[in-house]
Amino acid sequence: MTTDASNTPGNDQPLEDRVNNRSQRPTSRAFKEFMASNWAPDNSELPDADEAASYAAQRRKALSERFPGERLVIPAGPLKVRSNDTDYRFRPHSAFAHLTGLGVDHEPDAVLILEPTDKGAGDEGGNHSATLYFAPMAGRDSTEFYLNSRSGEFWIGPRPTLSKMSARTGMPTEGLEQLEMAITKNSGPQALGGIRIRLVREVDLNVEALVDTSRINTGQDLEASDALDNELAEFVSELRLVKDEYEIKELKHSVAATIEGFEDVVRSLDKAIAHQRGERIVEGAFFARARAEGNELGYDTIAASGNNATILHWIRNNGTVREGEVLLLDAGVEADSLYTADITRSLPVSGKFTDVQRKIYQAVLDAADAAFAAVKPGLKFRDLHNIATRVLAENLDSWGLLPVPLEEALSPEGQHHRRWMPHGTSHHLGLDVHDCAQARAELYLDAELQEGMVFTIEPGLYFKNEDLAIPEEYRGIGVRIEDDILVTAEGGVNLSAALPRDPDEVEAWMAKLRG
Repeated sequence: MTTDASNTPGNDQPLEDRVNNRSQRPTSRAFKEFMASNWAPDNSELPDADEAASYAAQRRKALSERFPGERLVIPAGPLKVRSNDTDYRFRPHSAFAHLTGLGVDHEPDAVLILEPTDKGAGDEGGNHSATLYFAPMAGRDSTEFYLNSRSGEFWIGPRPTLSKMSARTGMPTEGLEQLEMAITKNSGPQALGGIRIRLVREVDLNVEALVDTSRINTGQDLEASDALDNELAEFVSELRLVKDEYEIKELKHSVAATIEGFEDVVRSLDKAIAHQRGERIVEGAFFARARAEGNELGYDTIAASGNNATILHWIRNNGTVREGEVLLLDAGVEADSLYTADITRSLPVSGKFTDVQRKIYQAVLDAADAAFAAVKPGLKFRDLHNIATRVLAENLDSWGLLPVPLEEALSPEGQHHRRWMPHGTSHHLGLDVHDCAQARAELYLDAELQEGMVFTIEPGLYFKNEDLAIPEEYRGIGVRIEDDILVTAEGGVNLSAALPRDPDEVEAWMAKLRG
């Protein structure tokens, strides 16, 4: 016999509230009064401004100068539930982090709004005044203090007050209850005297709903508005193409922590060899360093041994690690500021390269070195790839692996060498591991290098076990070498050069770490 769910007792309880059925929280007046009493007052002084605050102010000024007279809305993003109990560790959208200077897990649901002012009358002499909207710490006399598992201090720890966040960021702050008015007031077509809104989309659905509803209610064309939003997303991405002093310092910190993580991995290799899922041992060793020295991993670690090293984004990491194989480790520590390193080394598990492994490794190293040697202001970004892949193609040709003459393979109509190196050689690096991803091609791929740009150089060769186009001795070997490069007036600086790259130095380094 079936039961009519509509007649089940308690079925009128909202679905979103049912997750609390397990909690058995006390609700008596006596409990509430007692819970709200006898808490020490917060007598702490206002904090100093964050180190990043002044840099973020200049970034906001650049944004303000690009979009005068328009309201700009940049959300941090909401929390996301994991396993119906907790939330994933929060990471704000990179545009929000860049324009506020806030990293780690500060403010889910926060929104930065740049309100237009008269030209030159805004912050830093710009065209806007910025305000940060977020949910401040609830008083200990409120039920949110102990009932709200997402924002209550009893559950997640201290949260900043409006005044403390203002002191840290150098911006006025308001509670989220003011957000709807801040987004929608006086909005409308500019031709009718309204304020046009631009929004960084695909970050916070609730904020999108506010903006889109306001646009509909004021008769604005949503398709045209999408184009406006795309221009904003494009610009906040391009704004990160050249790093300032603070960003470079944070990237250096991330690189240093990442190098320590690579050292931890080498120390763990004997344990990895002995375990049936040795790649997980490698992954865990690096993750421990990332959490100890930074905020998180900059991206899922690639810990790929043997034939798995020929899979470009192998992140299952459930394979074995065997003597005689090459372990490809692609990993980066994300600092508390959210800037990440991105480094790859290909390590002989036994501590010594075989002759074939060394030959492949040296070809990849020569390609990386050739691209690095060319780095200087004025070089086209796309040229890095062409320089590196030519070196790889020349080696493949000398080994007799190309099915056509070298120049035919290198031609746009050929590209046969790309069978063993199908990815790009470089990408920008910063708050995102693939930073500035919404930048226009003419400012990314076709751009000239500038001082302050930071990007990777990461050629590789990947010879799969299943590849019948190559002799058997090459199969099951994947090699990638990746470093993080800063452009200066004198040329490139390899930020990760302290991590050995030369094959002899790699072997000596591994022997030292393994005792």
